[in-house]
Amino acid sequence: MAQNDGALTTALMRLVDTLVVDYDPVELTQELVDTCVDLLPADAAGLLLADTDGTLQVLASTSEQLRLLELLQIQSEAGPCLQAYRTGEQVLIGDLAAVAADWPLFSESAVANGFHGVCALPLRLRDERIGALNLFTRSTNVLRAEDLRVGQALADFATVGILHARILADTLTVNEQLNTALNSRVIIEQAKGMLAERADLDMDTAFQILRRHARNRNRHLSDLARAVVDRTIALDTLLTDPKRYR
Repeated sequence: MAQNDGALTTALMRLVDTLVVDYDPVELTQELVDTCVDLLPADAAGLLLADTDGTLQVLASTSEQLRLLELLQIQSEAGPCLQAYRTGEQVLIGDLAAVAADWPLFSESAVANGFHGVCALPLRLRDERIGALNLFTRSTNVLRAEDLRVGQALADFATVGILHARILADTLTVNEQLNTALNSRVIIEQAKGMLAERADLDMDTAFQILRRHARNRNRHLSDLARAVVDRTIALDTLLTDPKRYR
């Protein structure tokens, strides 16, 4: 295993902490992709979630660079992550350049961004598939079998957490709940852009400021982002927060 059992236990406890009443699926999935990079020999991770029409959208990523790469894959309707979602099977690619003919736009862009390997793991519960967890490496290899077991376990954890919406929302269908999470991601991207433009920040830094402010004040990330977009909280409040980088 990439890390010892203690590190895995600690990571799982952090994830479990997100599964409280009125939990935020966006925060859960962001914690998941961050945990994957901490625990596994992956350099970046992203999570795609399907909407009611079966169209995948980016719900979480470890960087803006990877988010744009995942969006390209969705727009071109071709790539290992889409294949994992459609088939419900893991897609393990050790050298993206070697399979460029299968997914030319995605493979070329991934390699140009320094990613040479990808392990796409389906988010599935029995016959139901809701997305994919994607682990990228800068080296030309795939994760070892033991690391893949941990990665798939984390993907399964996320699936259960997202589908837990059935229990939390008595009057909403699970698809409506998933759509709410996807819409929240759109609001978060808008809030990131507003912060980045105001303070001349890159998108990754803007996201970290937004996320830390929400955590420090025990707010849902999506709720804080909506307040930023609606201008019910001043941008300077976040930008002058003494804890914004901690």
